[in-house]
Amino acid sequence: MQVSELSILEHFEQDVSPGGANLTHLHLSTVGVAFSNGERAKQLRRFSIATLRGFGVGKRGIEERIQEEADFLIEALRGTHGANIDPTFFLSRTVSNVISSIVFGDRFDYEDKEFLSLLRMMLGSFQFTATSTGQLYEMFSSVMKHLPGPQQQAFKELQGLEDFIAKKVEHNQRTLDPSSPRDFIDSFLIRMQEEEKNPNTEFYLKNLVMTTLNLFFAGTETVSTTLRYGFLLLMKHPEVEAKVHEEIDRVIGKNRQPKFEDRAKMPYTEAVIHEIQRFGDMLPMGLAHRVNKDTKFRDFFLPKGTEVFPMLGSVLRDPRFFSNPWDFNPQHFLDKKGQFKKSDAFVPFSIGKRYCFGEGLARMELFLFFTTIMQNFRFKSPQSPKDIDVSPKHVGFATIPRNYTMSFQPR
Repeated sequence: MQVSELSILEHFEQDVSPGGANLTHLHLSTVGVAFSNGERAKQLRRFSIATLRGFGVGKRGIEERIQEEADFLIEALRGTHGANIDPTFFLSRTVSNVISSIVFGDRFDYEDKEFLSLLRMMLGSFQFTATSTGQLYEMFSSVMKHLPGPQQQAFKELQGLEDFIAKKVEHNQRTLDPSSPRDFIDSFLIRMQEEEKNPNTEFYLKNLVMTTLNLFFAGTETVSTTLRYGFLLLMKHPEVEAKVHEEIDRVIGKNRQPKFEDRAKMPYTEAVIHEIQRFGDMLPMGLAHRVNKDTKFRDFFLPKGTEVFPMLGSVLRDPRFFSNPWDFNPQHFLDKKGQFKKSDAFVPFSIGKRYCFGEGLARMELFLFFTTIMQNFRFKSPQSPKDIDVSPKHVGFATIPRNYTMSFQPR
């Protein structure tokens, strides 16, 4: 069933619970904020949102943290001296350090071997979700988890991530000062102490590890993969890159650091970022839901317990909302006067009550990293634009762009 009508929103406003085996749920059971059910989900989401805000998400503090990390990235890219490089880990290190500063209380050095190992494990398991085997696992996890195959490697990678976070939690437990929480882990540990006599509490160690992993994983892969796809698209369409450079130079200049408030004066850049997300369609299969009561949608009857997958990609490619849905065209988000135009069909972060609560952070990261990089560099591919293949490498739960190299040439 294709859900390309936005009326599906009203059905997602009902109290539904997640199902399926998406992403970290490949291995991590039904714990953590992304995959918990009912009241558990509400408690963990409320706590996570409040804690993220407490550490600056949605405020000036997190913007400064992103700007600081952008400076580290620019320095690293200048160090490549215009050589052709694979941008994957340059971008994932940068994006991951933003969420790391919230979750773990500090950033990692870009050459930290443990950090690079974590990013490789994350990338490997994320890419698995986009393969045909990953899609089969999505539907038949109860059987496939016992069979040999690439899913077993994904389990090992996720176990490695879980073990790393468990060590971080143990360190925080030993050094915890309840009067001065340093990060998300400390805040969760304090809440655990407050609810230690509650037999029905959702605040226990396993949930802490899984919720932290949910945040760390989602806070790294989606934004970094979007940027990686975006750079490939701009090399395919150099005329778009040139227009973005012109707007950045006119509004921000070549020396001042970009601010999130600049986007209100940069309709073309904002349209390009939205079109990258729409065309890239990073999560075409949103988190699975399970209806908690008998539901009728159009002419379909969905019995209680039916799993429903919101096919976000069908909305992002709907010709009723986007005139040329299979083409990369920033005009999809511009009106006749060249001003930014919102679209109700722009749903890259899922829909309904279980929308991505990190959406605000992701939007800020995309704008600030994108504009800062483009303010400082021109992009050059070893291939001519006509030879660049922008079709995805894999499409499943996630969309993965093809591997490529590029040169960051100082402006």
